[in-house]
Amino acid sequence: MQYKQLTLQKLISELGPNGVEFRELGEVLDYEQPTKYLVKTTVYDDDFKIPVLTAGKSFILGYTDEENGIYKATKENPVIIFDDFTTSFHWVDFDFKVKSSAMKMLRTKKNIDVNFRFIYFVMKCIKYTPQDHARHWISQYSKIKIPVPPLQIQDEIVKILDNFTELEKELEKELEKELETRKKQYEHYRKCLMSDGSVHIEKLENIVEIYLGLTYTPNYVNSGIKFISAQNTSSDFLDLKNVKYISEDEYKKSTSNAKPKRGDVLFTRVGSNLGHPVIVNTDEPLCIFVSLGFIRVNKEKVLNSYIKHWMNTDFFWDQIRKNVHGSAKVNLNTGWLRNFEISLPPLEEQERIVKILDKFDALVNDISIGLPAEIKARKQQYEYYRNKLLTFKEYVK
Repeated sequence: MQYKQLTLQKLISELGPNGVEFRELGEVLDYEQPTKYLVKTTVYDDDFKIPVLTAGKSFILGYTDEENGIYKATKENPVIIFDDFTTSFHWVDFDFKVKSSAMKMLRTKKNIDVNFRFIYFVMKCIKYTPQDHARHWISQYSKIKIPVPPLQIQDEIVKILDNFTELEKELEKELEKELETRKKQYEHYRKCLMSDGSVHIEKLENIVEIYLGLTYTPNYVNSGIKFISAQNTSSDFLDLKNVKYISEDEYKKSTSNAKPKRGDVLFTRVGSNLGHPVIVNTDEPLCIFVSLGFIRVNKEKVLNSYIKHWMNTDFFWDQIRKNVHGSAKVNLNTGWLRNFEISLPPLEEQERIVKILDKFDALVNDISIGLPAEIKARKQQYEYYRNKLLTFKEYVK
């Protein structure tokens, strides 16, 4: 790596001693609309061959058996898929179809002397945050200026970053593998702690109250009382950054069943993240939609944090499965939950179990400590190195 850095420094001193040319992205990249590559059905199956892509974090949404309208990409002829609303993007070198009409396919313009992979790496360094829900490529993003050094310099930087990327991927795989092992250990340990056969078994209805959110869509306003749904509980904390609002009058007329308070355990009632628990940690008034419910504990009998950990175990999920028959749609309701059974040790023992599990949970999931922190640090190290390699002084004629 050190040799390559010396080679690169020599190239820069020879080919760009006074800086390099900067050009707008739109001058070096062409875009294509996704219309003819849109998937017609979202019935995906892992046995199908063609991946359906999004330019967002999930990337591969699933696989389709559709044979027409496939975008052809290869190692020799790759493409960048670009989300026109979020400006997130991915490098793609295999055949695919797309889900969103808000995507653009980017490739280098003909007769432009650039390394496409270099442009991709430069785009990774761009700091751009969309401020509104609008299409950004034509109006703003394509006008961003990037360094375009001589091709020899571009090629050398691509070699360095591709090598670094491969090393980074290998290391990240090892860390992710270790993290997955620890997660399984954590799940096993949690199950052992919460499955003492000598402990009293209690029905949920005897130790908590269960409430469900609004079954109708209220009128939204620009500011007021925060109205939350399942998307605000997708993490392990209550995320109140992106919420809708209802008026105070709407809030007052809403049923108390839809008004969680500090300490209540919110849970998702539908979807793939079914039953996911989050503890309310704010005193501000909230109102919830039907996609959520909440549990209010009897503090003399059970801890809210104990309930949260229990809802993350197979003991909770086994009882959900018992209530689903055939093709019945899973929908957590009060009728089911009241009869769920839970191992209920004394409060002092609940506190001991929660402290142990909270520490284990932090080691596995908290990005500020343990393996997650190491993975994050490695990514930051790579980004710092990449950004430094791609920082050039602009040549002014």
